[in-house]
Amino acid sequence: MEPNYAKSQDAIARLTPEQFRVTQESGTEPAFANPYWDNKESGIYVDIVSGEPLFASVDKYDSRTGWPSFTKPIVDDNVVEREDRSHGMNRVEVRSTHADSHLGHLFNDGPREKGGRRYCLNSAALRFVPLADLEREGYGEFRELFGTHPAGGPEEPRSA
Repeated sequence: MEPNYAKSQDAIARLTPEQFRVTQESGTEPAFANPYWDNKESGIYVDIVSGEPLFASVDKYDSRTGWPSFTKPIVDDNVVEREDRSHGMNRVEVRSTHADSHLGHLFNDGPREKGGRRYCLNSAALRFVPLADLEREGYGEFRELFGTHPAGGPEEPRSA
């Protein structure tokens, strides 16, 4: 059975004011003052509203921007890219497909050897699911992203 990742009023009601501002009002949290910008633990990041799986630590790298940055989503269909001309800039906004949560922005200055894309996200839009909890939380299908080592294997060096 396919999981239901729809946005619910209950999920919205559980958001902190910062999570609401970021996900529902397209806000941006401060750089270097958010929980996941320097998280090096193995696991996946899911939408804080719907739980839809978005990004994995194996695709995370230190972009030196102060926000969690990834080279690609783990499920392409769970991420939507939209033109964003707010604040006098022309950018690509990244939103979750099912909950329509604002996640952050996409830039073309990521690691060239990984495709050159940088998904620059807000920690407030994400919930981290550690590798050890994937099966228990219903994300066991993503375990294969981390190889066979119990801890997910050694983290490969990241470059900006």
